[in-house]
Amino acid sequence: MWRFVSRAYLLLDRDVLCLISAKPKTPPLSYIRLVCLGPKDHQRHHSTNHGYAKPRETPVCLAKNQDDFAHDENQGEFAGDVEKIYRILRKFHSRKAKLELALQESGIVMRPGLAERVLKRCGDAGNLGYSFFVWASKQPGYRHSYDVYKAIIRILGKMRHFGTVWALIDEMRKENPQLISPDLFVVLMRRFASTRMVKKAIEVLDEMPRYGCEPDEYVFGCLLDALCKNGSVKEAASLFEDMRYRFTPSIRHFTSLLYGWCREGKLMEAKHVLVQMREEGFEPDIVVYNNLLSGYTRAQKMGDAYDLLKEMMWKGCEPNATSYTTLIQGLCTQEKTEEAMRVLHEMERRGCEADVITYTTLISGFCKLGKVDKGYELLQSMIKQGLPPESTSYLHIMLAHEKKEDLEECLNLVEEMKKSGCGPNLNAYNVVIRLACKLGEVKEAIQVWNQIEVSRLSPGVDTFVIMVHGFIEQGYLVEACKYFTEMVGRGLFNAPHYGTLKELLNSLLRGDKLELAKDVWGCITRKGCDLNVYAWTIWIHALFSRGHVKEACSYCLDMMDSDLMPQPDTFAKLMRGLRKLYNRQFAAEITEKVRKMAEERQVTFKMYKRRGERDLKEKAKAKKEGRKRRARRRRWGGARARANVFSRET
Repeated sequence: MWRFVSRAYLLLDRDVLCLISAKPKTPPLSYIRLVCLGPKDHQRHHSTNHGYAKPRETPVCLAKNQDDFAHDENQGEFAGDVEKIYRILRKFHSRKAKLELALQESGIVMRPGLAERVLKRCGDAGNLGYSFFVWASKQPGYRHSYDVYKAIIRILGKMRHFGTVWALIDEMRKENPQLISPDLFVVLMRRFASTRMVKKAIEVLDEMPRYGCEPDEYVFGCLLDALCKNGSVKEAASLFEDMRYRFTPSIRHFTSLLYGWCREGKLMEAKHVLVQMREEGFEPDIVVYNNLLSGYTRAQKMGDAYDLLKEMMWKGCEPNATSYTTLIQGLCTQEKTEEAMRVLHEMERRGCEADVITYTTLISGFCKLGKVDKGYELLQSMIKQGLPPESTSYLHIMLAHEKKEDLEECLNLVEEMKKSGCGPNLNAYNVVIRLACKLGEVKEAIQVWNQIEVSRLSPGVDTFVIMVHGFIEQGYLVEACKYFTEMVGRGLFNAPHYGTLKELLNSLLRGDKLELAKDVWGCITRKGCDLNVYAWTIWIHALFSRGHVKEACSYCLDMMDSDLMPQPDTFAKLMRGLRKLYNRQFAAEITEKVRKMAEERQVTFKMYKRRGERDLKEKAKAKKEGRKRRARRRRWGGARARANVFSRET
């Protein structure tokens, strides 16, 4: 294990000093997206000479200034109350009356700045944050600030509770109309766009005048940016053409579209946007060129990427660290790490200093090839140059150790991260928990979970899912249920996690734990989770497959009471099961309800029934063919193994 020397380097250059002293947020894992700057980076780049940092001076150690001390004292003033509130929320979140009583008796006095910190502490646990928000709004002498409203709208949007968001904005219009600003609607647009609800995102633009906010070029640009960054570039391009006479096109609008097409790998469309941009009188800047570079590297057209880099230099747009990092990322993706190192040396030769992202990209490339020692070497080199490593820099080395199932090295890296000052983030903890569960070290996984809570990080949905899957694989079903219900209670369960629900319910029923499975389902329904027909189908099919036909039929009736019509194959499956049980009463009740629902939806019952039978036959056929394929593979594998043994003997 390498020994890392943790040093705090501060530079005399004021601009660079500010950049290093304020530790940036840990970047996401997707470095193509990371190195390709979006439209919102224009302002920063135009104000800093296209992203170039000034030449670095000799590093020296400086004393902490008074503002930093004041900031620390301010954080300490709230820290105790924030943790106290968070513990109460975690303990009583499922019992509303007791929660409000505990908060009331806690002695906490609401004051400006406290609510924002509590919401931040709750992290992705939306139910905890919203429960506190509601309680705080009832406290005498306290009114929520703009930042609190913005934070809770972001949280509710992430939970997909859009109806509650609109109700909250209506409440703001009545009680605090002065707090309504375009940025609140931008947050809502981005949440709709992230869930691919394009029409809803566009409707926000039309709803803004009702609340006294007229959308302008900035808001329209944010909408285009949100759509393009979430895979809806076609819809964004269509909207841009429809609205170009209402909102004057800007370089930011064109850059968003170009980014979206490059992200999708549609280079012809991206070049067309470039032509349109020039026709409108906008010349490409460093952000536009970097987006194009990213498009070429995504398409593995490295020759075109190098030609574009030369064109940038020829036109006087000097490539910056992001430009070179994009090339390095593309080369690492193609496993050309030596050529990526040559690009690093070339950028340093041209006076462009590599940043943390550049080194982290290289570390990722080498570690994916199993060259962990080179990753450590680059990490050490980065520290020597005065670049403080981030959690993601360590994360890629940790992922390489995870592939080798080396839990001890992963734990050592967590300790090194704590010593270096960057501190492990949730992604790092997730790797350790996943590996510990895989190796059967369940106690170690629980200890790491406790470390997350102690370190004042709030476990996210990924952490919960890893714990649930890990415990299921090791046969700890009761513990898996505990973490799953906790996830539901914190408001982290939604449609993308139906796979986790399916695996848990099937595992419980395979283990003859019907009552425990019912408790899990009851927890979901009691918490008011937004359940669609697929969630109900998972539960009904799980019950039916384990022979609990009556229970499956009972829950099917509950589903129809929620105005959700069962899928045709579900209906056909239940009818077959009831026929075997000679239970005509249940069959008649379900059939009558399905008939009415089919009529309301203008679907003929005969076609619905025929489709269900057909789907069942097709699934049975596919299942049978799958078994045959697996049997053939086993036979071929055995024949190959015998042939290899024979060849070695001869």
